[in-house]
Amino acid sequence: MTDADDIAPRTVVPIDVSPLLTQTFNRGQVTELRHSVTSCAAATGLAGQRLDDFVLAVNELITNAVRHGGGRGHLRMWQEPREVVCEVSDDGAGIAADRLADRDRPTPGTAGGWGLWLARNLADEMAVRTGPAGTTVRVSAALGRVAPSPATEQVD
Repeated sequence: MTDADDIAPRTVVPIDVSPLLTQTFNRGQVTELRHSVTSCAAATGLAGQRLDDFVLAVNELITNAVRHGGGRGHLRMWQEPREVVCEVSDDGAGIAADRLADRDRPTPGTAGGWGLWLARNLADEMAVRTGPAGTTVRVSAALGRVAPSPATEQVD
């Protein structure tokens, strides 16, 4: 390399993101874990309706892990530069492909089937990895965005 050569810009990418929260949980810890998720998400700057939506999405995933994934699960939550991310994993038998492909809102009065639909609609992004050895669902919420209030939404 000579002084005349252009120096390529360098990007530093962290190899491992430090978690805000990591916990294995069971049915008896759902409420306590939801409170911990709320505190950690609020510490990243999520507030108001955006905080409530993110926490509800995560709560649905925690509940699904307990109910359908063997009675327990593992939660990991971290902050990236522009978003807060939460991953919930379980050791259940997986989710059927047709169930994952169904994006329709469950019929009112339906006792089940709301968890993934709610999580998908309340989080900014959702990804699912599933198979016979278990399921991992990742949801995220962008930081610095404000949820529109009904009074400020424009109608065309």
